[in-house]
This record gives sequence, structure tokens and C-alpha cells, in this order.
Amino acid sequence: MMTNKSKRRIVREKVLQILYAYEMNKESLQPLSLEVLKDVTDDTDRTFAQELIRKVLSNIEDLDEKIIKRVTNWEMNRIALIDKILLRIGICELLYFPDIPPKVSINESIEIAKDYSTAGSAKFINGILDAILADEKNTGKLNKTGRGLVEESISPPRQ
Repeated sequence: MMTNKSKRRIVREKVLQILYAYEMNKESLQPLSLEVLKDVTDDTDRTFAQELIRKVLSNIEDLDEKIIKRVTNWEMNRIALIDKILLRIGICELLYFPDIPPKVSINESIEIAKDYSTAGSAKFINGILDAILADEKNTGKLNKTGRGLVEESISPPRQ
């Protein structure tokens, strides 16, 4: 049953499905989450999914504000809903999940966009998430600990 996708990728895809359905129907989140996550048996993965959903929804205005600052010629309502949700998920991980390396959050959003959205979406999402990551680093607001500190560069450390 396991494909070459990581368990976390599959969990993120389910989070996308839940947030998409919720955005479309505004139906009750609890039964929707239970249904979509019913085959996620690992407690850590299930907790991650629930935390991600909760943090995206509780910080949605802040997340959207960061997107709006970056979408120069695009009005927010012209961004495809799937892309908007993937951006929210990616930014949410950057800001509120200190143990996830930024590169992982960005790459996951890009890879999921390739499977679920339009041809240009991956590049669009990459550009916005990179810019937001740079902003967070420049303002010193990026809060990463432990594994989340793993830097994406492979250059040797300075002596």
C-alpha cells in the first residue's frame, strides 16, 4: 500500500483535502477530519495533521496577510484555492512548527502542488514561500529548534 511518497507527504495531502473541503462547504470540521484521516494509524502523524489543520485555521488572517504582501500583481481572490491552501500550509509550517526544517516545508508544498494543481503552481508557491522565509529570517522571527535548524545549504561552515 505504501507508495514512494513519505507518510508525512500523504498526511499533508490529507490536510489539503480537509482544508479544501472545509473551505468549499464550511461543514463541520470534526467529522470531515475523522473521515479523511481514518486510515492514518500512526498517532504522531494523526497529531501532526490535527495540529496543522488547527494552526492553519486559527492563524488564517495572518497567513493570508503574508501571502497578500507577496502577490504583487495578483489579487488574493485570483489565486487558485488549492494554491492558497498549500501556501497557508507551507507558511504555517515555517512559522508554527519549529522542528520542521524550512526546506522540508517548502519542498513538500511544491511537490504536492505538482500533483494537485496547475503547471505553474509549483513555481508560484516556491517563489512566495522562499520570499516569506527570507522575510522571517531577515526580521529574526524564524523560530526553529532541533531538527528544524537543519540548513538547506551544503556549504562548509566558516572557521
